[in-house]
Amino acid sequence: MKDPHNHEHHGHSAHHTAENMPAGHNHAAMNGSGHHHKEHDSTGGHDEHAGHHTEGFLQRFWICLAVTIPVLLLSHMIQQWIGFEFTFPGHQYALLLTSSFIFFYGGWPFLVGLIRELKWKDPGMMTLVAVAITTAYIYSVAVVFGLQGMDFFWELATLIDIMLLGHWLEMKSQMAASRALESLVALLPAVVHVERNGQVSDIPLQELKNNDVVLIRPGEKIPADGLVLEGSSNVNESMLTGESVPVKKGKDTKVIAGAVNGDGALKVRVTGAGNDSYLNKVITMVQSAQGAKSNTQNLANKVAKWLTIVSISVGIITFIVWLTAGKELSFALERMVTVMVTSCPHALGVAIPLVVAISTTLSAVHGLLIRNRTAFENARKLTTIIFDKTGTLTKGSHEVQKVIPLADQYTASEILQYAAAVQQNSEHHIAHGVMRKLKEKSLPLWTSTDFRYMQGIGVTGVVNGKQVIAAGPNYFRQENKTMPAIPAEVDQSTDTVNFLLVDNVPVGIITLADSIRDTAAEAIADLKAMGIRSFLLTGDNEQVAAAVAKKLNMDGYLANVLPHEKQNKVKEFQDKGEVVAMTGDGVNDAPALATADVGIAVGSGTDVAAETADIILVNSDPKDVVQMIAFGKATYRKMIQNLIWAVGYNVVAIPLAAGILYPGFTLSPAMGAVLMSLSTIIVAINAKLLKVK
Repeated sequence: MKDPHNHEHHGHSAHHTAENMPAGHNHAAMNGSGHHHKEHDSTGGHDEHAGHHTEGFLQRFWICLAVTIPVLLLSHMIQQWIGFEFTFPGHQYALLLTSSFIFFYGGWPFLVGLIRELKWKDPGMMTLVAVAITTAYIYSVAVVFGLQGMDFFWELATLIDIMLLGHWLEMKSQMAASRALESLVALLPAVVHVERNGQVSDIPLQELKNNDVVLIRPGEKIPADGLVLEGSSNVNESMLTGESVPVKKGKDTKVIAGAVNGDGALKVRVTGAGNDSYLNKVITMVQSAQGAKSNTQNLANKVAKWLTIVSISVGIITFIVWLTAGKELSFALERMVTVMVTSCPHALGVAIPLVVAISTTLSAVHGLLIRNRTAFENARKLTTIIFDKTGTLTKGSHEVQKVIPLADQYTASEILQYAAAVQQNSEHHIAHGVMRKLKEKSLPLWTSTDFRYMQGIGVTGVVNGKQVIAAGPNYFRQENKTMPAIPAEVDQSTDTVNFLLVDNVPVGIITLADSIRDTAAEAIADLKAMGIRSFLLTGDNEQVAAAVAKKLNMDGYLANVLPHEKQNKVKEFQDKGEVVAMTGDGVNDAPALATADVGIAVGSGTDVAAETADIILVNSDPKDVVQMIAFGKATYRKMIQNLIWAVGYNVVAIPLAAGILYPGFTLSPAMGAVLMSLSTIIVAINAKLLKVK
């Protein structure tokens, strides 16, 4: 997918970004170097515009503009228009000298671009501009040295001025698109407070290593991914995840590089410094996505290439037609130059790359990471979305639903306390659910001894001098005991049932369920409104699958599906002609994510290396799937709008430049250049209006 020869238009600011990169993070690496890069893009090679800095174009413009004043004053036609005469011996040579300076100094980026494009056998915009200004210059020089006709010097000077300004404006727009990416890089602090041997010292960010212990004061940026050792604070991760609500961080919770610490001080052990950090992976992914070409962009490049061929052909035909029609050489030449300048596929060159740069960066800031541009654009064609259940539509963590006493001697709170006491040493999701419930109810945690884990059954230990067992139905089968009757209020189709036995007597039941995400139902409803069908895919039994699918009003479900069978289920839908997105957590869903037309990894959290997914949704929010599709559609619309504008402008401009309305109306080369620059600016502004809703 990645084109090793593609630097893209947004390359203008590549070196800015590289300067600010975390240690070891250079732009060359991101562009897949190791390959020899063509220094042009397929729209006509103005990547870096022959290596000139953006401000260099502005500087050339101001200098050339100043030199243009004497050129205008010395030009015979301008003197006629204004109604004054200004001549002195050798004035035509002074005009030649000042115009030559503008041609060589101001026109240099275009002349270098011409050589580069011809070298790569890829004529484009630079070729058009260079041919136009060179033709005008050579003809004008010939007039000074005796050829009959009128020189083009003032047109040449104003044309180069406008082209320089147009290029500067275009490059400025493209740099603005990359600035959001630079703002991601700027999220990292320059200096870090590191605790070593009991002493806190400040070191540069580049020297930070994994396992270092850093102190983060209130209001400071978090320098690297890590685990909180001490302290608690509300941390703002919105720039990284799009989640506007600050996240509470305490002991043993993870923090992300680039997030902003709130009002508490945190001591953090670094787990992801430099290239290992989540932020760095996001930057790399955004840059490679901006560098990758999609089908729409390839279409734009083909159109631009054809437009270049058409422009040169129409220019030459225009010249021949006017000459054979009996017009003087200077008029025929002016028409040819105007055609070439006016029809520069400048707007086309900007139309798609600018939308790509803006959309990819905007997406990253809102928690949508695009790895595959074509898949992202194809999201608009989706007809079916398959959701993996656990961790995608559900929270992937079992929450306590009910605590039911089976005997009068223990209250619901005491049953929870006994269960928590014996479960506290277990890593099982049931244990985590029980512990969360205890914390939620602010009940004290009792101590337990003689803890033992019974695989596939439950846990046991001694609490308050009593033998306590927390176990599932398998315990009764193994011990050949009668399982207590499960009350009718327990929904066995969705709930996991855990029994509590004290001194071998069943005293209570705790039911747990993997709760459905708050936004899941709304996301499914939004997809329905878009005309997209949704299906649930799960390894759970029919009862659980049917219950969840029904609760969310989905179009169907696929139950008892083993991880290796998920890929086949995706293929079955594709074989029916459906355009399928697979949404999963990216672990055992990898083959299915790779097979789907659009693979969406949800809930990757800080692990952004979901290699098989096309799009990664940082937040575990099903609504982001809807947002991603809507944004994909909006991005595609912007691309098509820009394409239509850029091509439509040329359809109108080329005949006008050729002189189709002569003698009623003729377009001057300078006016043609103004129109061309305006068209580019309109496309740039349209791209900037792209928003994530």
